Amino acid sequence: WSRIIPLGGRNDPVNPRGIRFYSNLIDSLLEHGIIPFVTIYHWDLPQALLDRYGGWLNKDEIVQDYVRYARVCFEAFGDRVKHWLTMNEPWCISVLGYGRGVFAPGRSSDRKRSPEGDSSTEPWIVGHNAILSHAYAVELYRKEFKPTQKGQIGITLNGDWAIPYDDTPQNAEAAQHALDVAIGWFADPIYLGHYPEYMKQMLRDRLPEFTPEEWLVVKGSSDFYGMNTYTTNLCRAGGSDEFQGFVDYTFTRPDGTQLGTQAHCSWLQDYPRGFRDLLNYAWKRYKLPIYVTENGFAVKDENSKPIAEALQDHDRVNYFKGTTAAVKAAVLEDGVDIRAYF
Repeated sequence: WSRIIPLGGRNDPVNPRGIRFYSNLIDSLLEHGIIPFVTIYHWDLPQALLDRYGGWLNKDEIVQDYVRYARVCFEAFGDRVKHWLTMNEPWCISVLGYGRGVFAPGRSSDRKRSPEGDSSTEPWIVGHNAILSHAYAVELYRKEFKPTQKGQIGITLNGDWAIPYDDTPQNAEAAQHALDVAIGWFADPIYLGHYPEYMKQMLRDRLPEFTPEEWLVVKGSSDFYGMNTYTTNLCRAGGSDEFQGFVDYTFTRPDGTQLGTQAHCSWLQDYPRGFRDLLNYAWKRYKLPIYVTENGFAVKDENSKPIAEALQDHDRVNYFKGTTAAVKAAVLEDGVDIRAYF
């Protein structure tokens, strides 16, 4: 966005050098036999829009500006691009940017970290506005571009599988609550036409409402399910983090054993069975073909290992052995429609 329309707005000039940069990239991909799968928005909000009206917090402005930006992309690249993602991981845009303050624009209620922001309200507003921006861009594409360009358009959502810490009913419920907030917050409106019931109970009047006219645009506004996923969490009821649905995440089972191999990232362990279960969950719940658009493993202490040892890459190899086997089993044994694993 910031390269194509540096000032960001619907009345601001398009940068021809930005168009040329991406056009050349797309041409090069095609020349090398690579199908471009283009993400329109991956967290690069033009600074001018944040300064002008607060960026993603301003529904009246951001939706129109985003849709115009999407139009520019469809017009410039749609003759060659047949697979579009409107945005990457709106959960991260909302929670990490406006709830925890660790991504731009760094807003939160924590004044040690953020000079401004309200973690109790802003993430839910931003998420709502991201859904609307996505949906109206899809509506535009389907009406004006898809008939001639013949492409597909959707969104990619992050979210990891959740399993109960033990067999108690409250922890079984906690695992579903974790999925409701991590995935259902965005997937349920887009694919099913409603917010998860648990989110409505949890947030009450802090969860913005769609008008009947907006719901007509939001529901069904994706041709496929784009999935970014890395791990599985054991879930216990009674957590304090609203962004996890008041669910505690752990990798340690009741008997003290670990769910899988620990990555360098504290939030990531290797558990391929969970990947297969998540693929089945998304397929059965949302009933659209799946593109796995992100997946991977950061090896613990990789930077400090001798180069000969690092090159063996045992943990990463094992991770991808497990995930590719999970994809194969989901397709051949479970009947899940998976179109690609990136």
